Amino acid sequence: MKKPVAADGHDVAEAWEEFVQTQVYPEPGAKAKEDYRNYDSPARDSVRRFYEENHRKQTYDFVLGKRAEFLGLDRRQMSVFEACDFLNTLVDDSDPDIELDQLQHLLQTSEAIRADGHEDWFVLVGLLHDLGKVLCLYGEPQWCVVGDTFPVGCQHSERIVYPEFFSQNPDSRDPRYNTRLGVYREGCGLRNVLMSWGHDEYLYHVMKDYLPEPALYMIRYHSFYAWHREGEYDHLCDEHDREMLSWVQKFNPYDLYSKSPQPPDWNQLRPYYSDLVAKYLPAAIAF
Repeated sequence: MKKPVAADGHDVAEAWEEFVQTQVYPEPGAKAKEDYRNYDSPARDSVRRFYEENHRKQTYDFVLGKRAEFLGLDRRQMSVFEACDFLNTLVDDSDPDIELDQLQHLLQTSEAIRADGHEDWFVLVGLLHDLGKVLCLYGEPQWCVVGDTFPVGCQHSERIVYPEFFSQNPDSRDPRYNTRLGVYREGCGLRNVLMSWGHDEYLYHVMKDYLPEPALYMIRYHSFYAWHREGEYDHLCDEHDREMLSWVQKFNPYDLYSKSPQPPDWNQLRPYYSDLVAKYLPAAIAF
């Protein structure tokens, strides 16, 4: 099963990731402030189409349906490295820009974290954070696997990428869901908020029994840019969310800016990562 490919030859997920990295949230200091979030000159038409579909279809009821469909975690049992292999065999192995497969991207992220001397569970998050993309291999389309995540069941922030497309979402016209709080209450805590469906939320549920709380926040909210980069939705947060926010912010640069054309030496690194995975995770995990 191959990834969806845009008309210009790039796959949709890679087009989104490049757009996020270079135009929406460029590396601090690499662009002038006025060049941030420049939607007047979007990266590619495929990115706009991706977000149009995502924002139109990610409704409160849709998310409830996907949670019921996938959070039983009864698709298959895999080790971490089997999950990486599974992802690589059924999705294009190469990045169109730097020709790195999924495991190599995860290793680059985790190695950058390790080089900066962070806790070993933080390093492990670098290795794990994209494994939820195995959803694509169950037939899920890219628009409900990757992309910026956001709360459903309440008003959509204007600081989400391409907010104009939410006008096509039926929840935006439903009085139950289109107010500032919607179905929630002030300060209810993000754990009580339904997020748009994607690989972050799915992997959080896969890993929630095994990792420290900061690690789980990194996994669950690393694509929630409206919160951790734009400062939106604080009215739904509690003090615990605010304490955990700094961990998500620490992780984000490693995810966006660790790519390099030099592939990691997996044969050399495997003993370290095998021991690290075994420290925190069982041999087989329910996906």
